[in-house]
Amino acid sequence: MLAPSPSFPLSSSGKRLVPWLVAVAFFMESLDTTILNTAVPTIAQALNVAPLSMKAVLASYTLSLAVFIPVSGWVADRFGTRRVFASAIAIFTFGSFLCGISRNIHLLVACRILQGCGGALMLPVGRLTMVQTFAKSELIRAMSFVAIPGLIGPMLGPVAGGLIVAYFHWSIIFFVNIPIGLLGLYLVYRHLPDYREAETPPLDIVGLILFGSGVALLSYVLEVFGEHTLSGLEILGLLVIAALLLAGYGLHSTQVNHPLLRLALFRIRTFRAAVSGSYITRIGIGGIPFLFPLLYQVGLGFSPIQSGMMMMPQAIAAMSLKLTMPGILRRFGHRAVLISNTVMLGLLILLFGTIGATTPVWFIVIVVFCYGFFTSLQYTSMNTLVYADVTEEETSKASTISSTMQQMSVSFGVAAASLVTAFFIPDRFHSSPPEMIHGIHLGFMVLGGWTILSSLVFWELKSNDGNAVSRYKAALPVG
Repeated sequence: MLAPSPSFPLSSSGKRLVPWLVAVAFFMESLDTTILNTAVPTIAQALNVAPLSMKAVLASYTLSLAVFIPVSGWVADRFGTRRVFASAIAIFTFGSFLCGISRNIHLLVACRILQGCGGALMLPVGRLTMVQTFAKSELIRAMSFVAIPGLIGPMLGPVAGGLIVAYFHWSIIFFVNIPIGLLGLYLVYRHLPDYREAETPPLDIVGLILFGSGVALLSYVLEVFGEHTLSGLEILGLLVIAALLLAGYGLHSTQVNHPLLRLALFRIRTFRAAVSGSYITRIGIGGIPFLFPLLYQVGLGFSPIQSGMMMMPQAIAAMSLKLTMPGILRRFGHRAVLISNTVMLGLLILLFGTIGATTPVWFIVIVVFCYGFFTSLQYTSMNTLVYADVTEEETSKASTISSTMQQMSVSFGVAAASLVTAFFIPDRFHSSPPEMIHGIHLGFMVLGGWTILSSLVFWELKSNDGNAVSRYKAALPVG
């Protein structure tokens, strides 16, 4: 069981500081991603690649998270949350510097992978620290509070990205992480509690190789699919190899005492629904941040600054309404919220597929604002349900699996959004704006339909599931 280091006791004032410390990392990551999304068309032009090919820069980061997050729980147990969290911020900051000095897409992708190594430790270790610091009944409010500073990044990111690419060199979008990272390092070493295991089992090296290779190969296939660099037979062969590697890990995990990912946790209904539902749903909504700048800049002809301003309502809604979410979950429960909220998200994505040159700006702002609220509610609901019925001893392993699956789905979501959109665009280099916006619209339609169907995963939940974190009590049947 994880416990605070005796040399670093956690005071009541220290407990109040923990959400702010974790939020530094969340802010840095969200700022980095949203700035980059806005700058995609500009960076693509500077690097002489098609805008849709920039998916490699976005997907490589989230792929790196998916490959390296599985070791985050073990590393935190072995070396302590404070040391690991600080090291993660340092790696992420150094990777940001290298991204800023990259001058071709291949080097930029490699540096994004290094950034991902740092991010792979930041998110799950930060979440693990929160779960260990706060009781389950306090978890929704604490995580909602953590998300508020972290949501400042998405609010500032699009505008900052637009201003940077309009008036400065695009590399500055990565350099802004450096002062934030240095501040985070100072605060973490001064105030973050140090949780660690008294005894740590050996790292499952074989499992890491099998799982990491399978996920990396699967993501690579999604990356090159439709690029005409591989034949259909070669792609099918790679898919078979990836499936065999992942199946091999599944078999391996049942034969060792301390597997990399403890798949037995999927026997817990709330954990299974939260993780699998999050994975499937995020494939639909994970690619939306990639499509927004294309819709605004390529499809509607907005400038980078205008595009950034049009994405601000999503972050404003998520931040301003975040504190209402504990009350919503307490009033309606996880099951009702997740089913209805997932369908609503799908409908809003379908609505994005109708936005054209004649659509009033005020209408777009309202739709994006609503999407920001429902997206934030979805993430809060899924992330807290993960810990509803796991024991303290299983918390680290649950956090590792949840974070791994979450990042895999985001990586696959970006790839899926790009694939679907490219399928409907005849020539991504020379297509006219009407052809581009038609393909983007159809991409939104497919992702919206997928999101609506993903709500079926949450039907297995019972009405009282998650009440340990939401404090929801279902009405007793009459008679």
